[in-house]
Order: sequence, then structure tokens, then C-alpha cells
Amino acid sequence: MSNKKYDVVIFGATSFVGQILCGYMWQRHGLKGEVSWAMAGRSRTKLDEVRSDLGSGSSQIDTLVADADDEAALREMCAHARVVVSTVGPYALYGSKLVGICADMGVHYCDLTGEIQWVDRMITAHEETARRNGARIVHCCGFDSIPSDLGVFFLQKEMARRFNEPARDIRMRVRKARGGFSGGTVASMMNVTKEVMANPSLAKKLGNPFLIAPENPGTRQPSLKVPEYDKRARSWLAPFVMAGINTRVVHRSNGLMHWSYGRDFTYDEAMMTGDGIKGRVMATGMTAALGGFFAAAAVPPSRMLLEKFVVPKPGEGPSHTEQEKGFYDLRFYGVGADGEHVEVKVTGDRDPGYGSTAKMLGEAEVCLARDVDGEPGGFWTPASLMGDALIKRLTEHAGLTFTVLDGNQ
Repeated sequence: MSNKKYDVVIFGATSFVGQILCGYMWQRHGLKGEVSWAMAGRSRTKLDEVRSDLGSGSSQIDTLVADADDEAALREMCAHARVVVSTVGPYALYGSKLVGICADMGVHYCDLTGEIQWVDRMITAHEETARRNGARIVHCCGFDSIPSDLGVFFLQKEMARRFNEPARDIRMRVRKARGGFSGGTVASMMNVTKEVMANPSLAKKLGNPFLIAPENPGTRQPSLKVPEYDKRARSWLAPFVMAGINTRVVHRSNGLMHWSYGRDFTYDEAMMTGDGIKGRVMATGMTAALGGFFAAAAVPPSRMLLEKFVVPKPGEGPSHTEQEKGFYDLRFYGVGADGEHVEVKVTGDRDPGYGSTAKMLGEAEVCLARDVDGEPGGFWTPASLMGDALIKRLTEHAGLTFTVLDGNQ
């Protein structure tokens, strides 16, 4: 066991999702639960405000002051933590220094980034250091990309149990989802667009499905760009905005687990819009809207108008009521080399981006602190490092379900 003062330090406790995460940790663990934890951020006043809002007794939660650009303060914070969880984004702008410090100091780390270009840079810059010092770094521990990564992991275990072989192809379909965007998510998306416009060669890198995999096996991957009909799901499909992140994480998991899904494994994600003419019209509309948003974001004048008048600003997001009314229902269709098939459903009981993401991140950080001792340092994924242990925590505490279907559900 570590002699660190805190099992977990939440850096960015005053951010939109950081506040939700602190509320979840207070509800789950209080002051003397399974883990010891503290709150950290750049403003003592704001930290005190967030802490006081948690309820009776919360004034005893420790707070640490550190700015994302203050290396000395970040090192002091990390000196007291087994695990640091960061909600400070966009990570490409504010997250790099902390990851490097955690790798250097042997401190475990997780976050909820969906900025895959930044994840690639962090792996390139710090993986050897993290391995040498025993730091376990796990990006993408929110809706990007725990449901996708663990959904595939769960389905592959069922394929192995039933047929003694992996699914060679898995298609994830978002059957239903309700939830709003926050300003932090939009800011991250805008920053990726700005990076691509400043460096057009980045677009080609982002198009590589094996961008963050340990190696590129060269298997051609499906990628939905236009509406199409899926006979298995019995629905028209539209592109899913998070597919470019989640698919990369799943392929890294496969590589880190010694290509247990197979080097010829294929995977994609899409949104279901329903059957018939109505489903086709909805798929066409959603595809056009998504394309229009990214086209507008790519041009500075229209991007400025989006940021000023259309999208939420940093610190803004769905209300508590909207979070509680949110949900998601994901379907995974797996097919083996000889046509064997398994269907899996993964659901969450809050809005995917914030209510559920905060609970997933809360369980991931505790799993990282408690369940994976003995695993080597390096840059992991949720499935490759935490797998069954994290699924157990998510289903027992975080409102997720992982269910094998019989084809009629």
C-alpha cells in the first residue's frame, strides 16, 4: 500500500463536471469511505464554495490549490496523491503538464478527455517515463470511451465463453440517448478544429483508426460517412460524433491485450434513427447537421458566431434535472469468423456527457487506486487495465448495465 495522504485527488473540482464528480464522491464515500480523497483547483475561494455546497460535514474535505500551468504547485499536489483525476480541459491546452508530472513522479492518472490527437501526443511523449516509474495513465474514462471500450470487452468475453473465439466484427449502435452538451465539451471540439486548420496534416492522422494503437495491423475499418440502412439493427444510421474517439480507444485496447480480438478485428459506431422513411429522413437530417456544424467550426468567422450565440460556454451545461432525466442505450452486434453472433446492450441512467460520465470517472479513479495494484506503468485504456473490476463497480454503483440479449430486447 502507498503512504500517500490521499488515494485520490480531484484536479479541476470547480469545473462543471468536477463539481458533479465531487458530489458523487461525497455521496459514495463521504469522509471515511473506501478511499481518502481531496479537491484541487486554482481558486481557494471557488473550492470552498463547491465544498460547502456538498452538504453537512463537507467542510472537512481537504482542498489543495494548484494551477494547470504551475509546475511547482502540481508537483506538490501529486506528492500527496496515489491517483490524480483531472477534469481540466480542453486537455490539449491545459492538461499536458500534469500528465508529464504524473509520469515522472509515478503517480497514477485518469481523465475524461475525448481529444484523441492529444492522447497520441501524451503517449509519444511520456509512455517510456510512465513505464519506468510505474505510473498507470488512463485517458478517456467518461462517456468517451468507457461504454464503448467495456461494451466490446464484455461482448468478447461472452463470445469466448460461448464459441471459444472472438468476434471478428463488432458494430456499436446508439439506439437511444438523451442529454445536453456542456461548454467544456464544445470547447474541446472547437480546439481540435483549430488544430486541424493550423496543421492540415493532422486531419490525416486523425483519420487513422489505429492512431493510438501499439501498432497498425493494417486492417481496413468501416467508417460511416453517409446515411445507410443496417439490416441487423433494423434501422437507418447516421454518423456518431464520438466514433472517431471511441473506435481508436477500442483498437488500442485490442493491441494492449495482445490482439485478443484478432488482428483482423473491425469495429465501428453509428446512431440509429429508426426504420422506414421517417428513419431515413432523420438520418439524412442528422448527417447534414453534423457536417454543417463542423464546416462552420472550420471557418474563423462562423466559428466565432457559433461560440458567441449557439453553443454553450465553458462552465455551462445541462441542469441537474436534465442530467437525471438523461440516459443512453447502446447496442453491440458481434459476429465471429463462422457467423456466430452475440448481441449486447449497455445502458446508463443519467445523461451520457455529464451525469453518467461523472459516475464512471468516479468509479474509474477508485478502481485505479484499489483494484489494479501490481500492473505495470504505462498508458492504458479502461478495458485493458480495469476490465471486469471496473464493470463490477459500474454496475453496482454507477447506474450502468451490461446485458447479453437474446435478440428480442
